[in-house]
Amino acid sequence: MNSTQISAATELSPLPGDALLDRAVDALDAAARASEIGALPAGVVAVPAEAYARVEIPRVRSSLERVLMGRHPEAGLDALLELGALDLLLPEVKALVGFGDGEWRHKDVWKHTKQVVRQAVPRTEVRWAALLHDIGKVKTRRIEPNGEVHFFGHAEVGAAMFDRMQRRIALFKGEDALSKQVRFLILHHLRASQYDGSWTDSAVRRFAKEMDGGLCDLLDLSRADITTKRPERKKKGLDAISELARRVREIQEMDAKIPPLPKGVGTAISARFGIAPSPRLGELMKRLKTEVEEGRLDAQREYSYYTDWLVAEGLVTV
Repeated sequence: MNSTQISAATELSPLPGDALLDRAVDALDAAARASEIGALPAGVVAVPAEAYARVEIPRVRSSLERVLMGRHPEAGLDALLELGALDLLLPEVKALVGFGDGEWRHKDVWKHTKQVVRQAVPRTEVRWAALLHDIGKVKTRRIEPNGEVHFFGHAEVGAAMFDRMQRRIALFKGEDALSKQVRFLILHHLRASQYDGSWTDSAVRRFAKEMDGGLCDLLDLSRADITTKRPERKKKGLDAISELARRVREIQEMDAKIPPLPKGVGTAISARFGIAPSPRLGELMKRLKTEVEEGRLDAQREYSYYTDWLVAEGLVTV
């Protein structure tokens, strides 16, 4: 993007409010167009950042989404930056520009974010999460004496920042399901990358239960979040996510065929603790089933495995 494409806002003559609004809308449209064709159209005129505050939120949302969903989202995001739109609309994202680089030799989080957006599958919730998944890094960077850089807790901080962003600009107003999913993905975006082959079936089952309806989006975001330039490291990361997805699928298929509790465990509970068939026995059976389904207990074990657990949890007395 060169200086002939964008006129500096500070050089503009004072404009009436409606003209500034029109130019702000035109700038957002130009950024969206850049994402579609890979370059900012010629003749785009910049406006003061505060002019974007005059654009109605639905129009802002539509333009930002066009940027994210375009074939060349990196070009669109760079255009938003150059045109000053990020400063006012998404300061949480603007703060990533140049962050983490320089003397500490850590990758530029802005460059990483743009690559994640580009690599992400073109689903709205995944692309939005790709844009926002690392916003918590700005507030959590810690530099060790040896120069190592850490961002402990940045996923949780990022989710809290998303909540504040929503209160400030309400991009997803009236779309609670989408907002909830984007926040979920920000909060959990590291979970799949923590997988290794040592996870037990119970651990995989528990992970799948906790991710629930967000599992597919989370796995896709995790794949996009691998931006290393080392082919062998990238392959290792992608293979691990594929293995996790395969194990989740196989365990879910197995669980659909095999009851979580062995036949006769209710009779065993009645015999050991003297509990007659009753709502109380039903509650204990329901609790055991839930524990198995959520991966905290194994399925289809011997009766004593379940009755001993009930005693250990204080749910029954001997």
